[in-house]
Amino acid sequence: MRKLLAAIVATVGLSAAAQAKDTVRIAFVGPLTGGNSAIGLGGRNSADLAVKLRNGGGKAKYQYELVVLDDECKPDTGVQVATKAGSDRSVVAGVTHYCSVVAIATVDTYHRFGLPVIVWGAVLPDITYGNDYKEIHRVNGTMINQNETNAKFVTGRGYKRVAVIHDTTDYGKGHDKYFSQFLTKDGGQVLIDLGVTADQQDFTAELTQVKAQNPEVLYFGGLTPIGVRIRAQMDKLGLNAQFDGTSGIVNDDFIKALGPLAEGVLAFREGAPAEKLPGGNKFLEDYNKQGYTNPPEAYGPFAYAAADILMDAIEKVGPDRKKIIAELTKVKDRDTIVGKVTFDEHGQNTVPVITKYVVQDGKWVLWEDSEYASGKRKLRGK
Repeated sequence: MRKLLAAIVATVGLSAAAQAKDTVRIAFVGPLTGGNSAIGLGGRNSADLAVKLRNGGGKAKYQYELVVLDDECKPDTGVQVATKAGSDRSVVAGVTHYCSVVAIATVDTYHRFGLPVIVWGAVLPDITYGNDYKEIHRVNGTMINQNETNAKFVTGRGYKRVAVIHDTTDYGKGHDKYFSQFLTKDGGQVLIDLGVTADQQDFTAELTQVKAQNPEVLYFGGLTPIGVRIRAQMDKLGLNAQFDGTSGIVNDDFIKALGPLAEGVLAFREGAPAEKLPGGNKFLEDYNKQGYTNPPEAYGPFAYAAADILMDAIEKVGPDRKKIIAELTKVKDRDTIVGKVTFDEHGQNTVPVITKYVVQDGKWVLWEDSEYASGKRKLRGK
C-alpha cells in the first residue's frame, strides 16, 4: 500500500512539473485615467480577455501575464511608462497606446529598448510611416483613410462650406491636414481653420468667429473632452452647423456627457462595430462573461487582436524580443476578430473598411442603419 501511495505521489509530482509553465509578461499601455479613460479601460479589458482565454485554453506553451500601465494620454507620462516597460527585461512585448500624441512620443523609446509593440488605437500616420523602426507595428488603420471617407461623405450630401476646429497636438493637426486636403479635392471649401489647446475650456471666441462664416458643417479634429465642450458651447451660441468628428469621439462618454445635444453628430472610424466583425459576437460574449464594468468601446477589438497576434508570435519563437520582432514581419493575411491583418514593411496594417457613425437616440449607430440615412431624420446645417 505504501509503495502504491508513493508511486501515485511521484506520478502526481511529475505531472505537475510537466504542467508548470514559464510566465511571459506583456505590457498593455493606454489612458486609464482622465478624459479618454473609457477607451483605455475598454482596451485594457480586451487585452486582458485575450490573455485569459489563452491561459485557459490549455494549449499554450507559456502562462501569460498582462502588465497594465497608464499613459494618461500625456506624452511625458507615456515616455515614462514606455521606459518602464522597455527596461524591464521580463516584459517581452507591448499592446500600446490609443492617443496619437503619446504613441508618436514613445516610438524612439521602444526602438531604443528593442521592445516589439503593436499599437491598438492611435491613428497618426507617422507612428509607423515616420520611421524605420522594426519594433513598431499597428493593427488599426490611420487617419488618412478615415478623413478621405469623411470628406467624400460630407460633400456627397451637398455640404460645401466647412469650418474646422482642431486641437494643436500632432493628432489634431494631422486630422486637419488630411480632412482639409480631401475636402478641397472633393469640391468643398474650408471657410476658417482654428487650432485650440487640449486643455482649453472656453471656445466662445473661436465659435463666434466660426458663426460669422455661416458654415454648414463644423469639422472637429480632436478627442472626446474638447469635443464635448465645443458641441455644448455651439448650442449656447446658436451655431446650427452639423457637427462632424473623428474616431476620437466614438465612445459612450461623448454621448453621456452631452445627452440630447449629441443627437445627429457624425464621426468616422476604421474597422467595423464589434458585432459585425469576424468573430465579433463571440468576442462580445466572452467579454461579457468576464463581468468587466466597462464596455470594450470602439477600439477594444483592436487591443484584443494585438495581444492575440503577440502571443501567437511568442508561442512560435519564444519570449525573445528580437525573435518576436522578426516573427511579426511574417504576419500576412492573419485572421483576427478585426479581419485579416497584414503588416507592411513599416509594420502598418491596412484596414480598408471605414465605418460611418451617427448618434441616434443616445447611441452610436451605423449610418446605413440609421433613420438619418433613410431620410426619416435630417442632419443639421441644411
